[in-house]
Amino acid sequence: MLPGKYRAVSGRAASNVNCGLHLVIQTSSLPDRNKVEFRLSKETPSFSGRLLQHDLERNYSSRQGEHSSLVSSSMPAFPILHRSTEEKILCSDRLTLERQKLTVCPIIDGEEHLRLLNFQHNFITRIQNISNLQRLIFLDLYDNQIEEISGLSTLRSLRVLLLGKNRIKKISNLENLKSLDVLDLHGNQITRIENVNHLSDLRVLNLARNLLSHVDSLSGLDSLTELNLRHNHITFVRDVDALPSLQRLFLSFNNICSFDSVCCLAQCSSLSDISFDGNPIAQEPWYKHTVLQNMAQLRQLDTKRVTEEERRVASVVAKKEEEKRRESQKQSLLKEKKQLAIRNIARQWEQLQQRRGSEATGPERPGSPSAAQDVSQAQGSGPAFPEEPGSPDAPPGPALADTHLVEVDGDTLSLYGAGALECLDRSWSTQTAGTVTTVCFTFIEFDDIVQVLPKLRMKFPNSLHLKFKETKLVMLQQFNALAQLRRIDQLTVDPQGNPVVSFTLWKYYVLFRLSHFSMQKINGTEVTQNDMIMAERLFGILAHVASSELPQYRLISILGDARKKQFRYLLDAKGKRPGLVSEDASDSRRLLTENTNRATLNYSTRDFFNERLEEIREKKQLCRAYTEGLVQEAAGIHTKAEALQRLWPQMFIELVRDAVVDIRSKDAFMKLSLQHIAQQK
Repeated sequence: MLPGKYRAVSGRAASNVNCGLHLVIQTSSLPDRNKVEFRLSKETPSFSGRLLQHDLERNYSSRQGEHSSLVSSSMPAFPILHRSTEEKILCSDRLTLERQKLTVCPIIDGEEHLRLLNFQHNFITRIQNISNLQRLIFLDLYDNQIEEISGLSTLRSLRVLLLGKNRIKKISNLENLKSLDVLDLHGNQITRIENVNHLSDLRVLNLARNLLSHVDSLSGLDSLTELNLRHNHITFVRDVDALPSLQRLFLSFNNICSFDSVCCLAQCSSLSDISFDGNPIAQEPWYKHTVLQNMAQLRQLDTKRVTEEERRVASVVAKKEEEKRRESQKQSLLKEKKQLAIRNIARQWEQLQQRRGSEATGPERPGSPSAAQDVSQAQGSGPAFPEEPGSPDAPPGPALADTHLVEVDGDTLSLYGAGALECLDRSWSTQTAGTVTTVCFTFIEFDDIVQVLPKLRMKFPNSLHLKFKETKLVMLQQFNALAQLRRIDQLTVDPQGNPVVSFTLWKYYVLFRLSHFSMQKINGTEVTQNDMIMAERLFGILAHVASSELPQYRLISILGDARKKQFRYLLDAKGKRPGLVSEDASDSRRLLTENTNRATLNYSTRDFFNERLEEIREKKQLCRAYTEGLVQEAAGIHTKAEALQRLWPQMFIELVRDAVVDIRSKDAFMKLSLQHIAQQK
């Protein structure tokens, strides 16, 4: 907005200029008879209507008044302006030459005292012939054809420079205009803000309707209170926080898409009026709340007064956004920690697998894991694994640290690392335990998982989907362990870390062994009836062979377990009304459908197999010690019998002789016998 003192001057000019002006156009080579004289209009248009607009963009075409034109605008020389003494007295410090079809600035002779000069609505292409007007404070060249700012270096008193609606492409040659207060450059072709940092007294800068793509280089404009940047191509704003006096900023109809591109405005505490209408950002639902949240001092937004209710709503939204931001930061931090923990677990898992791989390729020694594995394969009892890290027989090497990670995301429970299995012992809330339908195991050996399957069945009864990734599933027998679960509808085995997936028939074996679960999907693929038939054809004979070759006591044990399940099912179903079948009863009935032949296909974990080996070893030692004792005792008896056989003839003779000697005197023998009996009593 134009300062008040300039509005007063322009208003006074409009009311006082009612006299005629004579413009004399001549050249130094023309005689007096070639002098051309014309009269300007008696009613000079008012500047006040246009200058009261803060953007200085209004067209002057609505002004009233009849204007004369030059008699000859195509003359080759500069026009020379002469005014009469009377005209100078009436309008001593102001001159209006608008709408005169001027193509050049006329030579104004003897008017060094002029303070206001108006050339608007002409065809002037260059600023010139006004360097002698050193008292000029108001220069209006609106709506001409000027392409460059020049010819103003001597106008050190100039306060208002209006160059709107021209063809200027660059801001330049303003170095000496340090007293400039208003600079209007709207409607030009300017692409960047430059060469204005020295204008410390500038209060109004209008760059509307130009070709600006960004805003920066505003430092040094310490007095700037109004900045108009409407109708440009601005995408981001910088350095506005360096304007300590800025009160009004107009950014309407640009290409601002996010508040981050204008975040420097939040640091501009002097701003009271701002506009973003016509930008993509103004279409966002959070637009007003975000602006008021970051610029609480605003009094007007998009030319509308900010109400207290809007401030209150913005404050509430700001609090919610802050809480949301903190929660997001917390989740990001937790996610980062989770990723770090997973990377550590993955690295330790890889080190463990590499160490075990090197052990497997090393030389065998008595009692080594390889020897135990050979025994296991010979007996058909199950697989053997290397000793656990840290055991007395284990060779030196990196041990798997007790790091673990447990995550519950919606209906999915994810367990990372062997230590995470211990978390199944914790007290889970009923809501969480009932919600979990998918359990994902990562970086955990399958043998460790088998040990917690009963806990999984009890803690999460609704778990229907199991996922295995990096769990060392290497053989089909390992799937036998899943039969002890309550229910499985889906099974996902990731190829990473599970070599068993490379087997062609592994899916059919799973369907055959776990047929009592009526699985629906395996690795995301629907299970069809043809798949079930193919599984039965491929592995049906396997169950028959396993049951026929199984020892009688083991078969009786399996049948006993089936009887126990049947009895438990009958107890669960007892007392329930007919027609009502609960999900638990349905699951129990599903378990009963497990074929006994399939039940003989079981899987022994490493720990269980080691326990059996230890038990067998102890029994062997006991039997050996007992047999050795019996042999030693029999050998002693045999040795004594042989010695007796050799000594018996001589012993018999001595016995007969002693008997004859003892009974030779009958009375003495009887007396001795009676004494012996008496002593025994």
